[in-house]
Amino acid sequence: MTNDELLWRIAGGSGDGIDSTSQNFAKALMRSGLNIFTHRHYPSRIRGGHTYVEVRAASHEVKSRGDGYNFLLALGDSFARNPQEDAYYGNEEVKPLTENLDDLREGGVIVYDEGLLDESDVADLDEQAEENGWHVYPLNLRGLAREHGREVMRNTAGVGATAALLGMELDPVEELMEERMSGEVLEQNLEILEIAKNEVEEREFTHDLQIPAVEDGGNDEQVLVSGSTAIAYGAIDEGCRFISGYPMTPWTDVFTIMSQNLPEFGGIAEQVEDEIAAASLAIGASHAGVKAMSGSSGGGFALMSEPLGLAEMAETPIVLVEAMRAGPSTGMPTKPEQGDLEHVLYTSQGDSNRVVFAPGNAQEAYEQTRRAFQLAYNYQLPAIVLYDQKLSGELINVDEAFFDREPNPSLGSVLTEEEIADAPHHHSGKFNRYRHDVENGVSPRSIPGQEDGRFLVTGNEHTPQGHISEDPDNRINQMDRRMEKLESIRAELDANDQSSQTVYTPDDEAEHQYGIMTFGSQQGTVEEATKRLSDDGHSVKALGVSELLPYPTEEVKAFLDSVDQCMIVEMNASAQFRGLTQKELGGYGEMMTSLLKYNGNPFEPEEIVEGFESSISGDGDAPGHSTTFVPAASD
Repeated sequence: MTNDELLWRIAGGSGDGIDSTSQNFAKALMRSGLNIFTHRHYPSRIRGGHTYVEVRAASHEVKSRGDGYNFLLALGDSFARNPQEDAYYGNEEVKPLTENLDDLREGGVIVYDEGLLDESDVADLDEQAEENGWHVYPLNLRGLAREHGREVMRNTAGVGATAALLGMELDPVEELMEERMSGEVLEQNLEILEIAKNEVEEREFTHDLQIPAVEDGGNDEQVLVSGSTAIAYGAIDEGCRFISGYPMTPWTDVFTIMSQNLPEFGGIAEQVEDEIAAASLAIGASHAGVKAMSGSSGGGFALMSEPLGLAEMAETPIVLVEAMRAGPSTGMPTKPEQGDLEHVLYTSQGDSNRVVFAPGNAQEAYEQTRRAFQLAYNYQLPAIVLYDQKLSGELINVDEAFFDREPNPSLGSVLTEEEIADAPHHHSGKFNRYRHDVENGVSPRSIPGQEDGRFLVTGNEHTPQGHISEDPDNRINQMDRRMEKLESIRAELDANDQSSQTVYTPDDEAEHQYGIMTFGSQQGTVEEATKRLSDDGHSVKALGVSELLPYPTEEVKAFLDSVDQCMIVEMNASAQFRGLTQKELGGYGEMMTSLLKYNGNPFEPEEIVEGFESSISGDGDAPGHSTTFVPAASD
């Protein structure tokens, strides 16, 4: 057991305060000077069930969940609907203990609430503990909470016990409590925290796990953010003042954060009856002259296909967010997957004309959301931010100064009334909104109410004034102009050095034999795995791709040309990103292999290491049962 990082897993039932307790504990560790990364796991059933959150804390930078964990706080499921062994889902009350043992590292620590759980619930716990060197501490957290407050406060008792076992000071935990509570509730929680810590400290410890030492004074002025928080804040900072949506996991996080914060900036949030109405309402708001967004997940985004096509044809800027989850259909609503890539790229009536970003971390989620608004409103087309349940809910510490950016209220390519007066008009007086002869494919627009800016809007093909037209020459001119936008956007991104691709080279070597490539939320995990492989003597580097449409052809070609073989890492069963890469590059199939995972859990770094060593370099055992390897096209 090493002390260079803590991987703390708190497990209980839906309603037991697992999420809020883990967030507070993570923030306390961050304020102590440690780097943080969290991973959230919760059931898809409305009735709830076993849930857990991992908090990874280290003095060094952490970009991913860890390989397993080393400290389990098992509270039991106090809301279990059926605690019988012969129930369909088994004894749900004890699952926070029984279903979390497989991932516990050797030498790990287990604290379980003996006020709710009994050692007999896990028939061979003693044998497993002896075999794996686990240190087991049963504590009556439930009884302590009931005696000094309320039963729900047993999670506070669990944090106190954790602090005692790890040699952690309570100051940052108490400061957080004082910020969020008051009165009797605060006093009870502080008392329970202190009593639990003292009771545990009176016992003898046999483990050597401790809070990691803080190096160089730790991190100052850090904030703990999720991908959802970053997307929402990026939208607000870029001037978004309208959002419409319908709740659907995991997109709901962005919608909720925006709904809570927009009124402070004079904005409006509307929950409507379905996703068709949500996207259509946002398009209407954008047409009226407001920066607007909407979004959904999976099946909800499928309903947005028709209004998405309308935005492309009407050239009305809008930003949509699509939060991927395991499908098809309802699938596994609370589990991460990257299976909607092709859906988001191609769902449309006719040829797509949109921008798609897939941020790899919270920082990119913020920056690329802002960039999505810029491109959408400058080029008058939909821009989509594609992410997943993993990025949506995981928390990571980021320098507070990172978000210190200037706001941008600009509506992009909108003319003033003076410019409209000088712009071409039809002899009927209508403004030529959809001109053929423009630069970069963008025909500047007017906003309803502007003098001399009147034009028609339709989902049909149309003349420059917006009248329906099926004239072949007009169709070619309009279609070519709309498609030209993507070429202009790609050129702008390349010329302005605004690339969203991240090349990770863990050593000083100029050339590398192998490459690992991914898109979206697996970027940090791939980088950590690449570092381990490099430390083990492999010549390897990584590329995280965040621009999916228009595709960064030249950057990806340069990366692939610089290595002999490349493994593509993605969370789906059909290698969608690898397929997109081969389609856009027109080759390279003979050098690209795939490592896939689609069991509802994100990759751990070690799974990528094992997949690489066994399938690319041929040095290791076969990949684990949770991943699938697909060889190169020529194999």
